[in-house]
Amino acid sequence: MARWPPLLSLLLLLLSSPTSSLSPPTSTTSTTISPTQSPSSSPSPPSTPSSSSSSTLDPKQLRALQSLNVPTSTDPCSQPPSLHSATVCDAAKPFRHLLSLRLSNCSADLSLSITALSSLSSLTSFQFINCPTAPVRFPSSLSTNLRSFTCLNSLRKLTGVWLSRFPNLTDLTVSGVTINASGPSIILGNMKKLESLTISRANLTGFLPKHWHLNLTHIDLSANLLRGKIPSSLTLLENLQSLNLSSNGLNGEIPSSIGDLLSLQNVSLSSNSLSGSIPDSMAAIPGLVNLDLGSNQLNGTIPKFIADMRDLKYLNLEKNNFNGVMPFNASFIKRLVVFKIGSNINLCYNHSTISPKVKLGIAPCDKHGLPLSPPPSKDSGGGGGGGGDSIGGNSPVDDYSLGDESNSKSKQHTHGPSKVVLGVAIGLSSVVFLIIFLVLISKCCR
Repeated sequence: MARWPPLLSLLLLLLSSPTSSLSPPTSTTSTTISPTQSPSSSPSPPSTPSSSSSSTLDPKQLRALQSLNVPTSTDPCSQPPSLHSATVCDAAKPFRHLLSLRLSNCSADLSLSITALSSLSSLTSFQFINCPTAPVRFPSSLSTNLRSFTCLNSLRKLTGVWLSRFPNLTDLTVSGVTINASGPSIILGNMKKLESLTISRANLTGFLPKHWHLNLTHIDLSANLLRGKIPSSLTLLENLQSLNLSSNGLNGEIPSSIGDLLSLQNVSLSSNSLSGSIPDSMAAIPGLVNLDLGSNQLNGTIPKFIADMRDLKYLNLEKNNFNGVMPFNASFIKRLVVFKIGSNINLCYNHSTISPKVKLGIAPCDKHGLPLSPPPSKDSGGGGGGGGDSIGGNSPVDDYSLGDESNSKSKQHTHGPSKVVLGVAIGLSSVVFLIIFLVLISKCCR
C-alpha cells in the first residue's frame, strides 16, 4: 500500500498534461487598458486582441495612444519612418519611445488627456490634422522637448499665449484655425530656434514683428488680418528663402533693402495695399524663382532688371498702377510658367516685339509710349489665369515684328471717318444739285 501514492501521482500527471497543452496561451489576448489604469492592475477577462505583449513601444506610451484612439493592433514602432507614418520611434531598448506622432481625422469625442500627454514627453514632432478638439495646456516636459508642431484645421480657439509655450521649436505650422492674439510677436518672442514659420488663414491681427530671429528660412503669414508696413528689419534675415505675406492689409512701400535677402527664392506680397515702385535693390537677388506683387497699388515703371532674372518662372504684376512701356519681349514671356500683367491701365507693350496673339490684358503702345487703345476685355480669351493675361511656357508667342499689321489697323482706323465725311458730302451735293435743277426747270416753264 505504501507504493500507491507515487503511482497515483504519476497517473494524475499523465492525465493532466494533454489538457494543459490544449489551453490557449494567455499572452495572445488582453484587454485595452485605459490611460489611468495601473500596469500592475489585474486585467479583465480576455475579450479583444491586443499587441501590448508583442509591441516594442513603452507600455505607458502604448496606453497613451489607446486613450487617444490611435490604432495599436500592430506595433506602432514596426512601420519604417516616412512622411506618411503616424508614428515614428527611436531605437532604445528594451522599450522604444515615440519621436513623432500624427493625429488625423479625429472623432468628435476625442479629448486630450493630461496623463496621456505626460507619457508622450519623448515626442519631438506632434501633428494635428482635422482634429477639432479643445486644446489643453501641454506638460512642460513635452512642450520644451518639441521641435516641430503642426496644427491644420484642429484645436479650436487657439491663443497666442498657448502657442508661445513651445520655446524650442524649429518648425511651426498653423493653418485653418483662428488664433486669438494681439499680433505675431507674442507667439514668436521666445522661439529663438525657429527656422520655418507658417501661420495662415488664422485671422491673426496686429502688426509684423520689428525683431526677427535670424535662423528663419521660411515665413508664411498669408491670409490673415495683419496691417501696417513691412519692417526693414525683415530684410536682415540673410538665410530667408521664402517670404509670403499675401492677402493681408499691409500698406506703405516695399523696403528698399529687400535686395539684401540674397537667399530669397520665393516672394509673394500680393493682395495688400502696398504702394510705391519696385525697389531697384531687388536686382541683386540672384536666384529669385517666384515674384508675386499682384493686386496692390504699386506704381512707376516696371524695372528692366526683371527680364534679366534667369531663374524666374512665376511673375505676377497684375492689378497695379504701373505705367510706361512693359520691358519684356516675347522670348522672356515664353520661358515663364506663369505671367500676369493685366489691369494696369497706364501700361502698354511694344507691338514690334510682342504678338497680338498673346493676350496680355494691356494695350499696345503708340509712338509716344502711351496706351494706343483701352486694354482688351477679359472675354477676349488668352492664357490661363482667368483674365487672359496669364501666359504659360507653351503659349503661342511669336517673336517677330508686327509693323505692317499695326499699320493696316491704323489705316482702317483712319478710313472709317473719311467714308462718313464723303457720304455726307455726296448727300449735300445731291441736295444742292436738285435745288439748282428745280430752279432751272421753273425758269424754262415761264
